[in-house]
Amino acid sequence: MPLRSIALVVLTALLAVGCTAQVPGRPRAAKVVKKEASSETIQVRGTDNGPIDKLAATALTDIDEFWKQAFPASFNKPWKSLTGGYYSVDTADASAKPPPCTQKAADVEGNAFYCPAADAIAWDRASLLPVLQDRFGEAAVVVVLAHEIGHAVQNRMGITPEAERREPEKYPTILTEAQADCFAGSFVRNVTDGKSARLDINADSLDKALGALITFRDPVGTSPEDEQAHGSAFDRVAAFQDGYEQGTKFCGAMSVQNRTFTQRAFTTTADRANGGNLPFADMLKSVTPDLDGYFKTLATTAGKTWPSPRAEGVQTEPDCSGDQGPVAYCPADKTIKIDTKDELPLLHKELGDYATGTLIATRYAMAELAVLGKPTEGEQASASALCLAGAYTGAVFQRQGSQFGLSPGDFDEAVTVLLKFDYAARDVKGEDAVDPGFARVARFREGVFEGPKKCGL
Repeated sequence: MPLRSIALVVLTALLAVGCTAQVPGRPRAAKVVKKEASSETIQVRGTDNGPIDKLAATALTDIDEFWKQAFPASFNKPWKSLTGGYYSVDTADASAKPPPCTQKAADVEGNAFYCPAADAIAWDRASLLPVLQDRFGEAAVVVVLAHEIGHAVQNRMGITPEAERREPEKYPTILTEAQADCFAGSFVRNVTDGKSARLDINADSLDKALGALITFRDPVGTSPEDEQAHGSAFDRVAAFQDGYEQGTKFCGAMSVQNRTFTQRAFTTTADRANGGNLPFADMLKSVTPDLDGYFKTLATTAGKTWPSPRAEGVQTEPDCSGDQGPVAYCPADKTIKIDTKDELPLLHKELGDYATGTLIATRYAMAELAVLGKPTEGEQASASALCLAGAYTGAVFQRQGSQFGLSPGDFDEAVTVLLKFDYAARDVKGEDAVDPGFARVARFREGVFEGPKKCGL
């Protein structure tokens, strides 16, 4: 029986290390339930009345109330609350009763899903929601449940399993999952705007919660045509942000005609073998001349002379013009200084080669701003640099041929480094970084999809 699942290929490995262990050195994000919130919530079947189910019930009550207003406004018909109910399952208990649409409780392990046949939602309270809470904060639990209700919204729109079977080219899984992420973003915006009676999600909590979407991405190299494709991290965060910024009507209008997905399958055995990642030294040799060529074209098109900043490796974090992080644009001698010993190689190893590429791209972008006579200090300069780095990335993505190109997973590496660190968003003095990470990704995405004209040039 078809289930609308949050997707668990990656989470299965995550859970293998233990269900509720707190990540060392990463404090749990702020509580999201308001102290004055009403204790009256939807009924959860099979609950142990513990904290995690109380959080789920509070979130689902709030999500349902949101759709009572948003659904009629967006789709001109009344919202129908779930008729099949909400089920909490203790998958650690062999005697636990299975929820609808499953044969046994273990079928829910590490999962949350919406079942259209029963119009019900179920979740694993033993090894999914507690792990999300511990790793990504309470807001991550809210995001996941809002995503599942997003599938119930689709069902009420007429995007049913039967419709998907009849027209798989119209409703591929990657699209319906993106739409559910989009609906979740619309709900979260309602919360961050202070319109929720029960929940409060701040910027830091939201950045951490988006880590859950990154975790739930498809394995790198998954084809977007795969029947189970849920999207890359970049695609999932992008869909969430679109819902957050554009609202439920925008989400409802998403289609294969108007949606661009960056997820790609591996095309060479070499790329598959190295996971799409070049060694650090090879990445520097490839990306720096390519960046130079891209930004030279922008400058000359604008009637300016491009000085071709010299990329120099240094053994410590660059300090030529404030603390820009492990890569810096030095306006005095028009160089790009790159830490080739400590932090940047470590980030490269931890996050992937295009995390390195993204940071370097923003410093070339600062050089571009200087050449064009645009400000290189202040938050607007930081936002423009992020956008230009995105514009470069989008241009590389569109290329054909043997030039420097992107591998599957590169967009995910970009979104991860932007969420985790503010280096890419610092101005030439190392100050006025765009914050939070959610906003950094948004500025980068503008460049990817709308090009350099969107970047204030």
